[in-house]
Amino acid sequence: MKIAIGCDHAGFILKHVVTEQVKKRGHEIMDFGTDNAQTPVDYPDFAAKVAQAVAAGTVERGIVLCGSGIGASIAANKFKGVRAGLCHDTYSAAQGVAHDDMNILCMGSRVIGEALACSIIDSFVATVFSNEPRHLRRLNKVKALEAANMK
Repeated sequence: MKIAIGCDHAGFILKHVVTEQVKKRGHEIMDFGTDNAQTPVDYPDFAAKVAQAVAAGTVERGIVLCGSGIGASIAANKFKGVRAGLCHDTYSAAQGVAHDDMNILCMGSRVIGEALACSIIDSFVATVFSNEPRHLRRLNKVKALEAANMK
């Protein structure tokens, strides 16, 4: 699977760990930056790059890191076809994909440590959407809301 990754300066240190974990699991990374922790940058710029790649189908999934993960999630969800979820536990990462077809994982580098981030990545990349009728029905309702409100 090809996975886009992006972060602001607050997420930069965790980005290296996350990138290595994704590669260890046999997936390819498309890195949208940032490239250091010293220069302050704005999380919406990097969330947008990842979200655009997911929405365009250039990548199958994305990961965005910022200090809390909240801003990244809000920004990424402004793009049609993106279902970004803030996850700081493995259950949410797996269920977000299996039940909600989450395609972007957002995490806060000031909230979780490296070991937990790696476990969350493992859950995110190992899980597929269930395609169960109840989940498809709900996903279609989400898509209808998106179509009606994102113009």
